[in-house]
Amino acid sequence: MARLLLLTDALGPSTEVLPALGLLAHHVKVAAAEPAAPLQFPDAEVLLVDARHEILGAKALCRALQVAALGLPTVAILTEGGLIAVNAEWGLDDLLLTTAGPAEVDARLRLLAHRAPTVAEPTQEEGRIVVGDVVIDEEAWSARVRGEPLDLTYKEFELLKYLARNSGRVLTRAQLLDEVWGQDYFGGVRTVDVHVRRLRAKLGTEHESLIGTVRNVGYRFLRTDHEAPTEDEA
Repeated sequence: MARLLLLTDALGPSTEVLPALGLLAHHVKVAAAEPAAPLQFPDAEVLLVDARHEILGAKALCRALQVAALGLPTVAILTEGGLIAVNAEWGLDDLLLTTAGPAEVDARLRLLAHRAPTVAEPTQEEGRIVVGDVVIDEEAWSARVRGEPLDLTYKEFELLKYLARNSGRVLTRAQLLDEVWGQDYFGGVRTVDVHVRRLRAKLGTEHESLIGTVRNVGYRFLRTDHEAPTEDEA
């Protein structure tokens, strides 16, 4: 059985979007059709995007999910008339018609679930986090890039450490604010943007791209500074 996350703004159950799901044993969770929604369901194996009615909105959502590099197979659910609008720009792994039978849906979802990659973890040993050229010593409260020490404030160090520990994963501003500043912090999420800008400046022009911005979602620390760039807005 696959763990599915259906992104839709429809108010009804998932079976109204794709009736065949009602005859299958896959675990289905439903969330709002927003790029950040998958971050609330880290156990999802396949993303289903409801593209039955709002074609342009569904296309924009699929492209945002691709930019976010969540590493999850994405499937659009369409009516037959919507097929004419689908092209490579959607960044889809597959598509399903609303009329697809349970055998077809089951086979496609099972194959996609097996393709879902596991995000590589950064090296963590002896109180150190190593991601590419960045070495963070948690015990010494220090960080170095190619052996050169970074002059970081306490919050900058904590932010860098949390980003590096979750390298490759997209983290929302609200998530970073909660994890780094704490639930009792009353400031706005823009403080995260300010600290990210400061971190990038201290990493230097050669390594500032290690912290990528995923538009309308948040940030992710790249496992190397040679990965495909994300869409910056900060």
